[in-house]
Amino acid sequence: MMKTIWRPALVFALVIGLTVGCYWPGLQGNYFLFDDPPNLQELGIHGGVVDWTSFQAFVFNGFSGPTGRPLSLASFLLDDNTWPSSALLFKPTNLAIHLLCGLLLCWSALLLLRNHDMKEHEAQWIAVFSSACWLLHPLMVSTTLYVVQRMAQLAALFVFAGIAGYLRGRSLLPGRPRAAYAWMTVSVGLGTLLAVFSKENGALLPLLLLVVECCLPERSGPRPARLWLGVCLLLPSLALLAYLARQINFSPDLWPWRSFDQPQRLWTETRILWEYLRLLLIPAIEGHGLYQDGFAISRDWLTPWTTLPATIGLLALFCAALWLRRRWPLAALAILFFFAGHLLESSVIGLELYFEHRNYLSAAFLFLPLGQGLLFIARKYKPALALIVGGLTLCLLAGLTLQRARLWQDEDQLLLYWAASNPDSPRAHNAAAAILTANGQTEQATAILEAAVERFPDNAMLNLRLLLQRIFARQATERDFEAAGQRLLHQTFNVQAVLAMRMVVDNVIVSGTPLFYKDGTLGLFDALERNSTFSRFPDQEKETALLKGRLYVAKSAPAEACRQYRKAIPLYADVDLALVMVAEIASAKDFDCALSLLALTEKALERQKDRSLHQPRASYASEIQRIREVIEQDIEQERQK
Repeated sequence: MMKTIWRPALVFALVIGLTVGCYWPGLQGNYFLFDDPPNLQELGIHGGVVDWTSFQAFVFNGFSGPTGRPLSLASFLLDDNTWPSSALLFKPTNLAIHLLCGLLLCWSALLLLRNHDMKEHEAQWIAVFSSACWLLHPLMVSTTLYVVQRMAQLAALFVFAGIAGYLRGRSLLPGRPRAAYAWMTVSVGLGTLLAVFSKENGALLPLLLLVVECCLPERSGPRPARLWLGVCLLLPSLALLAYLARQINFSPDLWPWRSFDQPQRLWTETRILWEYLRLLLIPAIEGHGLYQDGFAISRDWLTPWTTLPATIGLLALFCAALWLRRRWPLAALAILFFFAGHLLESSVIGLELYFEHRNYLSAAFLFLPLGQGLLFIARKYKPALALIVGGLTLCLLAGLTLQRARLWQDEDQLLLYWAASNPDSPRAHNAAAAILTANGQTEQATAILEAAVERFPDNAMLNLRLLLQRIFARQATERDFEAAGQRLLHQTFNVQAVLAMRMVVDNVIVSGTPLFYKDGTLGLFDALERNSTFSRFPDQEKETALLKGRLYVAKSAPAEACRQYRKAIPLYADVDLALVMVAEIASAKDFDCALSLLALTEKALERQKDRSLHQPRASYASEIQRIREVIEQDIEQERQK
């Protein structure tokens, strides 16, 4: 064995080194993207994660998914424990996880291939080649260098570990059945648990193992007992399918904050899956990046016309994979594993339509048939020819990945590239304007936004961004606020518009801004409250109350601010935010209101769970009492004047 394994092991070590070299430029990009700050900024609450209380508050209060993804959040503490931070601290860890994923994938592939009709050294070479293709593929760059996508990486890591452990245990069935079932049971159970607490698609592990088991040849040795397969793999898979079935709801108002409903999402995903396959099998330096809001939505079977052919093509590909299970099991595995890997994120759940990182796990075994093709070339022609073809393939992938990592080295360069390559994306226009503004080219930025608002009249984010642009330059007029409000009456409201409204409020309450800026912004809220899509947006009531309260504080209208904050505190049930509101009202000298808000803060503290608190509960109680005493002293001083 040692004689046969050292050469593939050496080549794989060189691939690891090559991967590091290709990614090295991207590691120098000191910037965070899109979802990074929302997920990481809690590191800096109350001085950073420095004790058990702050650890609990950060790790167990994630919002990115139903589980909160505590393992992923805990892993960020390996790099830093406060915020603001440097992306240079986080990206090397992401790369290390990518390399470890590649190692586990190689081991899984080798254990899998030992069940096929090939010699040991052939299995080793195919495992090395297929995992090298995955490691060096340029499509994986956007997962590895996007800090928060460590969540997708860790889920894949534990899934790969679960597959490897399962296949290792399966190989022990002939001689050591007890050890075999111990290996398989622990691998499935622990692998699924750890993967799910990293990202929810880790729940796919039992189903993915069923796919692996289904595509193994009959001669692959004894199979696990049907009872074990039923309990440990089939039942969890059926539970997952039942969960997805319960999400089926073709109501047109299911996701009012999205620009598509569930049937439209399903239609569109048929085309997106083909786009993923194209990028995986015909790689490019850079795809469309993170600006996928411009991807054409399928409104029915023939709009666009490619929807129906894409759907028929996927069904044909799926049926072909089932038919190929016995004749070309590796090809069948590659296809079925890809489909199963996309089951959660590319079906009936109301996520955004398109993200490259969804292929990080799904593409794991996609390159096994390419390795088998090289084996065919080596057997039928010459091993040297297979070596040349394989080497050129890896060099091509490495070259593309290196170029993409260089693009990811510079944030402005990357965002402007995405903006230029996505003319149908409102976010792309917004990002281009932001970069131009940051570089002092405000006139060009305003021109871009004016053209974008004309092109996308239903987009509230662009409408508000144009207004913001004029606020930044202190050029906004009352007419600008009125025009923005008129457009908001009919525009679709979404998460980006929520963030834009927060930015508008942040900028108009700054000292020195004209009073009509604040009045104009209150007018925007009046328009939004008459917009049906806004009224159906999750958390809109508490968001509106908080922001309007801040505006009234800035207007020196504490009575109105108090009325808004009385709504906001019970809705948020967040003691830290409530204390900020109390402080603002107390600073405005409305002490009676401050005391009433403090009473609501105590009730919010009672409702808030311990793990979501950034300090011990007793500390908050003590602080509330201290603030009450200070306010009462202020009241007494006012009476004595």
